Amino acid sequence: MAKFDEHFKLSLVQQYLNGTAGYKSIAKEHGIDHEALRRWVLAFQSHGLDGLKKKFSHYSAEFKLLVLQHMWDNALALGQTAALFNIRNPSSLINWEREYRRAGLNGLAARPRGRPKSMSVAPSPPESKPDEEKSREDLQVELDYLRMENAYLKKLQALVQARPKPASPKKRR
Repeated sequence: MAKFDEHFKLSLVQQYLNGTAGYKSIAKEHGIDHEALRRWVLAFQSHGLDGLKKKFSHYSAEFKLLVLQHMWDNALALGQTAALFNIRNPSSLINWEREYRRAGLNGLAARPRGRPKSMSVAPSPPESKPDEEKSREDLQVELDYLRMENAYLKKLQALVQARPKPASPKKRR
């Protein structure tokens, strides 16, 4: 989807508001979707020039619930509600509603983004003290660590040796 600057949006909105043409003809003339133009006009009528500016927002769960309650209480359409609350993407309301019906207010809360970490932190080597000062438990911890390290190195060596060697090119005679 193409990104348009606010001056371009404002000129198209003003062209529509002047009454010279409708959504579809203006959109076709400029090669954009007529629904996008309709959203721009609604946003401009509700919020002025701020409705046409780019907006990167994260909404709290309470705000999302307030928007949904207003939409339900007043039987508003998604586009009307989004324009009223200056939400750029009306389809966000569908997702919010689905999550609210699935999990309540907890479903509207922000979740951490990105892929979850799957590996745990590697164990650190035991503290280094002279052997005479270590207790039996400390020595056992160190022994377990060294056994784990040894097993890991053996497995790594076995994998390296099992790897197929690249075929050497044949010499011509």
